[in-house]
Order: sequence, then structure tokens, then C-alpha cells
Amino acid sequence: MQPVTINPEPTEVDAAIAWHDGDARAAVATLLDDVRHLRLQLALAEGVMSRGMVRGWRPAYGPCESGDA
Repeated sequence: MQPVTINPEPTEVDAAIAWHDGDARAAVATLLDDVRHLRLQLALAEGVMSRGMVRGWRPAYGPCESGDA
């Protein structure tokens, strides 16, 4: 019986770190910048959209409570 070599598929985390040449701190810094940008975009969208258009829905800025990421 031969040992089976498993080559795991690269994940999104692996891809993000590879994009930053293996620098995990740079990858995290970029992701945090993206979060800041997206929160600003969400706040701007909230300011211009009608309450009736979304039937009372308001964006949440904290962690997702439903467990969906």
C-alpha cells in the first residue's frame, strides 16, 4: 500500500498572503483597509437611500449576527 499524498487546494487566505509575497501583516493591513472603505461606502449608501426603498432595513456595522460571513 502506497501512502497517499494530499495536495490541499489553496484557500482565499493562501491567495491573499501570496498576493503580498508571503507577508501576513501586509495582507491583514490590506483587508482592514478594505473593511474601512466598505464601511464608508455603506454609510454613504445609507445616507442617500430612502427608508421606504428598503422597507425599514438598516445596515449593521458590527459583526454579522446570523453567522453568515
